[in-house]
Amino acid sequence: MPDTRTSPLLELHDLTVAFDGIRVVDRLSLTVKRGETLALVGESGSGKSVSALGAMNLLPPNARIEGERRLRDTNLATLTDRGWRGLRGSRVGFVFQEPMTSLNPLHPIGKQIGETLRLHQGITGNAARLRTRDLLEQVKLPRAGELLDAWPHQISGGQRQRVMIAMAIANDPELLIADEPTTALDVTVQQEILALLAELRDVHGMGMLFITHDLNLVRRHADRICVLHAGREQETGAVAEVFSQPRSDYTRQLLEAEPRGRPAPIPRLAPLLSARGVGVRFPRPTRLFGRRPPPFEAVKPLDLHVAPGETLGIVGESGSGKTTLALALLRLGTGSGEIDFNGVRLDQLTGNALRRQRRSLQVVFQDPYGSLSPRLPVFDIISEGLRFHQPELDRAEVDRRVRATLREVGLPEDCASRYPHEFSGGQRQRIAVARAIILEPQLVVLDEPTSALDRSVQKQLVELLRDLQARRQLSYLFISHDLAVVRAMAHRVLVLKDGEVMEAGDCLQVLENPASDYTRALVAAAGLAPHE
Repeated sequence: MPDTRTSPLLELHDLTVAFDGIRVVDRLSLTVKRGETLALVGESGSGKSVSALGAMNLLPPNARIEGERRLRDTNLATLTDRGWRGLRGSRVGFVFQEPMTSLNPLHPIGKQIGETLRLHQGITGNAARLRTRDLLEQVKLPRAGELLDAWPHQISGGQRQRVMIAMAIANDPELLIADEPTTALDVTVQQEILALLAELRDVHGMGMLFITHDLNLVRRHADRICVLHAGREQETGAVAEVFSQPRSDYTRQLLEAEPRGRPAPIPRLAPLLSARGVGVRFPRPTRLFGRRPPPFEAVKPLDLHVAPGETLGIVGESGSGKTTLALALLRLGTGSGEIDFNGVRLDQLTGNALRRQRRSLQVVFQDPYGSLSPRLPVFDIISEGLRFHQPELDRAEVDRRVRATLREVGLPEDCASRYPHEFSGGQRQRIAVARAIILEPQLVVLDEPTSALDRSVQKQLVELLRDLQARRQLSYLFISHDLAVVRAMAHRVLVLKDGEVMEAGDCLQVLENPASDYTRALVAAAGLAPHE
């Protein structure tokens, strides 16, 4: 009788997936054993998610799936639609990348978890509610009883991901497929989620297929690794072996893709931006006939400065006040305190006087797909600010500047006539950078510009930003929770927690010798490799 602890749980042999005759996964073979975590890694477009979705018959009708697929004693290729409905959610659980799009915004959390209990186990009513509360406690959510009636938008990203995990393990699955479950989360929340998944894997005796592009997480949380590139397996093996002695050139390229180096040193100059006592407070809702509660202090009054050509990194977890502070400094949100930009008091400007300063203050947002209009071609997106601030320019000069800026950010000139959806995430972020720098600003706010990108694309973008900074003497306010990227970008760093400064100073000094417990926790969770 085979040992179920070592015999394969999931087996894929020569899995091939094609859309309209074009292969996107080419003869992939892998196994997942009970109690182990197999990491399926590769860059965006490598076929990671398509492989998992294809194995579980979750692809659209135009997908052609070939090869052998087995879940223990079940031949997955022979299952009917009814068989698949019985298997997915019971024997196989799923945790997807973005919980906000996976959870139904029209139903409370308790009802959504209870639905899977009703469908697969027939549990309803108070029994389902008690079981749901128990699941929320298993995934270590505080006040589990209160969260039963909460809506998805009322809880944080990390809490929503825990709800998705509770839903995935509700029916004690044999296999858990976690598809980029921590991509949009802070480093400390990432570690909590992955530690939770490992604990649940061991308690329930599951096998786990962990899909990710973050090799730092793989190093710390997976047993074996399978590397994909362009739909083809590059190599498979124990994590320690693959990381220490990679056999394929592509794996070596991935391992070397972490942003490295440091920004160019800068001379001591008078600050370009100085902020004194800047804080942000939001009024709380008032109950009928009740006293007005004190306002919520999102950013406690603080001081900061940025010199010409300098990068100030602002780090901290979600909700720490990073973006709120940046918006206050740009006068795009409410705030108090003095803001001096190149000798001009921004906090005293309004109307046209403030708008004229916008040319020198630009911003690049986290999600380029959300910040670029899908209805405008790239030429119009990049030239929009130019046409607003310099209406005297003729069409020929605007065209010349747009094409020169595209070349400067490493994009071909002929992409000016194309639309945002025709580009990759890294290319879209280059378009967003081009839109910001075409106005020749002095300060650019970069709000999590690399968080949704693969490590290799992050490295390219960091090198581009450093090159632009050196050539244009740009100042950056760089907001991020990725400490490896911050180390490669920032001269100085300011650490925020709950709107309060924990510490500030030289970037390398703060990251290598943190003074506060909070910064030490961030650095430990990030697992930074030694600086080179």
